[in-house]
Amino acid sequence: MADNARAKRLADLIREVVAQKLQRGIKDPRLGSHVTITDTRVTGDLREATVFYTVYGDEEDRKAAAAGLESAKGILRSEVGRAAGVKFTPTLSFVADALPDTARTIEDLLDKARQSDEKVREASAGAAYAGGADPYRTPGDDETDDTAE
Repeated sequence: MADNARAKRLADLIREVVAQKLQRGIKDPRLGSHVTITDTRVTGDLREATVFYTVYGDEEDRKAAAAGLESAKGILRSEVGRAAGVKFTPTLSFVADALPDTARTIEDLLDKARQSDEKVREASAGAAYAGGADPYRTPGDDETDDTAE
């Protein structure tokens, strides 16, 4: 359990250090203010860290940011090692976070569902019940009630 807590603390530290360094210390124009560090995960042995990021922009901006992060990997790892003070600084790998794309897909599906609901609402606006508002028989409603025999 202590190893999980240590890995979590290290992951949080890596996320903060990388985000701050990208914001203030890296002069690469490909890594402008449109790159956001969303999450970091560290393996149980604290040897490897995966840094998830999103890029605000189009596909070209995403490719440029990926190349910029790859070229800045050494500087960022040095900065993490300096801040963490661990015996072995974890290797960093950068992965584009799929969360924004997933959220966009969910929003599109919800929009389709809203449009479908609206079509059903419009179609049923002037409709009447086929068998009345309460289609179920209740005892005493009908002269042909079988329970009276």
